[in-house]
Amino acid sequence: MIKILVAGYSGSMGQQVLKLIDETPDFELVAVFALGATENDRQRLGLGEQVKIYNELSQIEQGADVWIDFTAPSAVFENVKFALKHGMCPVVGTTGLTDEELVELKQLALAQQLGGLVAPNFGMSAVLLMKFAKEAAKYFPDVEIIEMHHDNKKDAPSGTALMTAKLIAQNRLPHHQGVADETETLAHVRGGDYEGIKLHSVRLPGYVAHEQVLFGGAGEALTIRQDSFDRASFMSGVKLAVKKAQALDGLVVGLENIL
Repeated sequence: MIKILVAGYSGSMGQQVLKLIDETPDFELVAVFALGATENDRQRLGLGEQVKIYNELSQIEQGADVWIDFTAPSAVFENVKFALKHGMCPVVGTTGLTDEELVELKQLALAQQLGGLVAPNFGMSAVLLMKFAKEAAKYFPDVEIIEMHHDNKKDAPSGTALMTAKLIAQNRLPHHQGVADETETLAHVRGGDYEGIKLHSVRLPGYVAHEQVLFGGAGEALTIRQDSFDRASFMSGVKLAVKKAQALDGLVVGLENIL
């Protein structure tokens, strides 16, 4: 039985995680954490009497094997650091961790001899999109990324889009695309820039999580797209990560690395 604490349990993804735990025989929910948590959530969300409810990190008692985090970019670093220091293997879907923060968390995981996973996306279609985009970059160095999410998403670009750009950058020669003297008559209209790769973020109601990677070449173009229409699609990846977290050698970044 894997004992689990869910941070961000009251959000949209947190609700899906609670359902996943309830439906998985070898998962046990032992605690939940959110800044706005109250005892009223027990009845509202159908939490068992044995589940502890916390609204401050300092209140949390050690007792879970795995810490699942779907909180906010501003909180995730301290959350994961707390989990590692208290012997819990993190499974993190919250985006917004910087490269420097990831380095620190990886070092802490090794020092604590704990495994864990940080994944910008737990959907199989997104993992395959990143894999295919990295491969295509060898043949199409001119590329831009468009990511589209619901209007409540707090960070931009999405962690998936940024990871896609990083993987593409690993697999193409240093490259400047477009004209050298390009002028923006409207600030930021060309999007963000990661090593010459332009990223564009769309935030609209009705969307969940979607990404397009557009490659252009002489007389041809290639578009790779993935769409997540329901947050339930991410749960197979979360389930796999929880099952493997304790056996991992340190903190792993990217669901594709544990498939």
